[in-house]
Amino acid sequence: MSTSHDLIDVLKAELKAAGLTYGALARQLGIAESSVKRMFSAAGDMPLSRVDAICRVLKLDFAELSRSVAEREPLLDELSLAQEKAVVSDRDLLLVAICCLSGWSLAQIVATYRLSEAECIHALSRLDRLGLIDLRPDNRYRLKLAKGFRWLPHGPVMNFFRSEVIDDYFAGGFDGESEILMVVNGQIGSGPARALRERLARIAQDFARQHVLDHKLPGDKRRPYTLVIGMRSWLMAAFRDRLRAEGEWPPRA
Repeated sequence: MSTSHDLIDVLKAELKAAGLTYGALARQLGIAESSVKRMFSAAGDMPLSRVDAICRVLKLDFAELSRSVAEREPLLDELSLAQEKAVVSDRDLLLVAICCLSGWSLAQIVATYRLSEAECIHALSRLDRLGLIDLRPDNRYRLKLAKGFRWLPHGPVMNFFRSEVIDDYFAGGFDGESEILMVVNGQIGSGPARALRERLARIAQDFARQHVLDHKLPGDKRRPYTLVIGMRSWLMAAFRDRLRAEGEWPPRA
């Protein structure tokens, strides 16, 4: 949907919320009702001067209207290759991007990591230009990534994690408070496998929601955790090497 259509839809919603009909709006604007209907039609043309006038009637700030239009834009399920390359090319930018995915404020990022406020604001501005966030006054932001967002499976960010993060992560003993590491092998049908995948995705969403809820806790009541969920059709190399070739029969006793 185009931005112009989004603008008209938002204005329609605001008129409905205010209890204003096209006729009532036309009288306040001093134009014919048919002209208002034309402006709000699917093929209508809404001049900026009319948008300003309608905002005045609705007592709606134009900045608020712009934010409402921006929030109607579809959220991203994944980034483009170019976007990921830009994010991973600068470690500070990647750090701030991951903090934004977790819903951290500017103050939280600066208090936790060795980044100055100016450096953090610069990173937020770059993420805004890249389309990951919508940067707002007072350095607040709206994340433009969907809840089910994932990095490209073989893209720059996941390649960075594979080369520099995974070994460090799995080097831990997973024997601390609330830690766990389980490896479960088995053969199941494709239907149950899809159902399990969806359940695991919900667990990841639960983890993300809990992170947001626990922002209100004092710092000494929170600990950093990283949840890694993976499921794939796979057999470890040591076992793959022992598989019989197709058509090969076991030796007779």
